Amino acid sequence: MAGQVRHHVGGVKLGLEFFCANGHHGVLEMAKIGLPVFLDLKLHDIPNTVAKAIQSLHMLEPAILTVHAAGGRAMLEEAKAAAGSHTKVVAVTVLTSLDACDLKDIGVAHDAMAQVEHLADLAREAGLDGLVCSGAEVGLARKRWPDGYFVVPGVRPTGSVIGDQKRVVTPREARDAGASVLVIGRPITQAQDPDLAAREIAATL
Repeated sequence: MAGQVRHHVGGVKLGLEFFCANGHHGVLEMAKIGLPVFLDLKLHDIPNTVAKAIQSLHMLEPAILTVHAAGGRAMLEEAKAAAGSHTKVVAVTVLTSLDACDLKDIGVAHDAMAQVEHLADLAREAGLDGLVCSGAEVGLARKRWPDGYFVVPGVRPTGSVIGDQKRVVTPREARDAGASVLVIGRPITQAQDPDLAAREIAATL
C-alpha cells in the first residue's frame, strides 16, 4: 500500500503494531520505497532503557522518532542524546484518544491544552526537536515554541469516520494551525482506493 500512495504522501508512519510484527527487517524493507520513515514507538521507560533502545534503532535511520513527554526531563535528554543526528526526536504530549474525563482518570487535574503547554515547555528545555499534539493544541504550542517541529495525529478529512479519536481536525485546519507533519492513517489505509484517498486529501492543502 505504501508503494501505491508514495507519490502523494511525505513519508510513512510505522507504529508499535507494525514494529512488533515485523521488527527491524520490516522497517528496512519499508524504507526501500524511498519515503522518510516516521517510527512511532512512543518510548516511555527509565532513561537508560530508552537510550539503549534508541541506540538499537540507529541502523534504521528513522527521520522521526517518538517518546512520551511524561517520561520526564532526564529520559527526554537521554533520548535526544542517544538518537542519530539524522533523527528528529519528538515528544508525545496527550494522546488524541484522550479527552478531559480520561485525563482526570489518570490523575491530570487540568485540561489537554494546559497539559500540552506544560509538556511542550519540558520537551523544549530538554532539547528535543518538537512535539506530537492534536490540531486543537498545535497553534498554542507553535506560539510557545516558534522553531519547534510539530507532528499532528488525529487528522480526519471532512466526513471521515472519527473512530477512537476524540480530538480531531481536518488536514487544512491542522496545517493552518502550524503543523509540520500531518498523520493521516485510516482515511487512507482503509479506503477502497488508498491512492485516490491520498490524492484527494493532498488536494485540500
